[in-house]
Amino acid sequence: MNRHRILLVDDDPSLLKLLSIRLQANNFDIETASNGSKALNKLTSFQPHLIITDLRMRGMGGLDLFKAIHQQFPTLPVIILTAHGTIPDAINATHMGVFSFLTKPFDSEGLLKTIERALSQGYTCNDKDIENNDQHWRHKIISQSAVIEELLGQAWRIAQSNVSTLIQSDSGTGKELLAQAIHNASPRHNAPFIPVNCAAIPEPLLESELFGHRKGAFTGATHNRTGLFETANKGTLFLDEIGNMPMEFQVKLLRVLEDGKVRPMGTSATIPVDVRIISATNIDLEAAIEANNFREDLFYRLNVVMLKIPPLRDRREDIPLLANHFLHRACDRTEQTMASSFSPEAMEALMMAPWPGNVRQLLNVVEQVVALSVTSVISASLIRNALHIKTCTVVPLVKARIDFERNYLVHILQMTRGNVTQAALLAKRNRTEFYKLLNRHQLEPALFRRS
Repeated sequence: MNRHRILLVDDDPSLLKLLSIRLQANNFDIETASNGSKALNKLTSFQPHLIITDLRMRGMGGLDLFKAIHQQFPTLPVIILTAHGTIPDAINATHMGVFSFLTKPFDSEGLLKTIERALSQGYTCNDKDIENNDQHWRHKIISQSAVIEELLGQAWRIAQSNVSTLIQSDSGTGKELLAQAIHNASPRHNAPFIPVNCAAIPEPLLESELFGHRKGAFTGATHNRTGLFETANKGTLFLDEIGNMPMEFQVKLLRVLEDGKVRPMGTSATIPVDVRIISATNIDLEAAIEANNFREDLFYRLNVVMLKIPPLRDRREDIPLLANHFLHRACDRTEQTMASSFSPEAMEALMMAPWPGNVRQLLNVVEQVVALSVTSVISASLIRNALHIKTCTVVPLVKARIDFERNYLVHILQMTRGNVTQAALLAKRNRTEFYKLLNRHQLEPALFRRS
């Protein structure tokens, strides 16, 4: 089993060395940083399970470091040590979410007990030996990003409970994949996972689709139909695009979530259902509530826990991994293709693209260039064409200077209608030097004297 990793942050080298020796003797992997900036740079590469930092440091202090860490890793535990500890400092730190606040000189046994308590919280990063040793639950999520690993750690913990979860993220980020991963990691993993796109079902059919109907309930209801709530019983119902659900139907959904029972259309009998709800949207539901487009009571019922998948532009380190995964998958499906890799320039173009459509757009681009490539190596020009990026030729600096100087002279001669004396004054050059510039660029002042 891998050892727990602890990042120590202090601008006192002797204390760093002392702490490192003590904790290494207790079977921890230790990395050190002499200031907050260096600590932040080591988060992704070292992936600590715990951070212990001094409060007062030159530059970024311990609380500022904590705030910066929790913007990316909100569940990573942080212990703050200080020789300047006061009760207000401790209260402030713990209210902010700092795991513990200890004063120097600290008791080694007390520190070890605090470390054990912090590690027992189950913070996970990219470990092979996290709580679920089988990584199959998340196998469809392709990533090497620390922020995605943090997100998956949260997803694992959420999966062990039965709370309703809202995934609010941009289109194309993989909301359904994350919902499927939560289901796979949950005790419900052997029961059905039923995805429903709320925006794709016409409003008149939505009630029948979700709750079912009995024969004769409406024109065209020629037989009984089991609703998706019943189909997902004991499992997970994934309500995608929940923000597009009609207001009238939101009331009916809320009643089912509160009562745990559905009533198929055409009957007065209710059927109990045991379903875990995961919903997703690319709409800001709080803004939709303000605009009276979404019910506030339904929002709080769905949003017991909210997860946000970062857009692809914020985790560019995943682009090569995803692009190659999509490339190999496309090649496996299409035997005739010649493409087998990206040129360095093509990969650079992928890395620099803005990706407004996120992972879904990347998949589309890769499949397009695989279909069009006539060589084994995909070129940058194919990528740019797929991204609709115009090729931009960089002009050498010398030529750029010459072009600027000539355009400047033309502009100033136009302003003065070829009057060299006025033009030289405006350019703050004497007449002799100005004439030399005109001769260098083969410009005739007389041509500018015409009306």
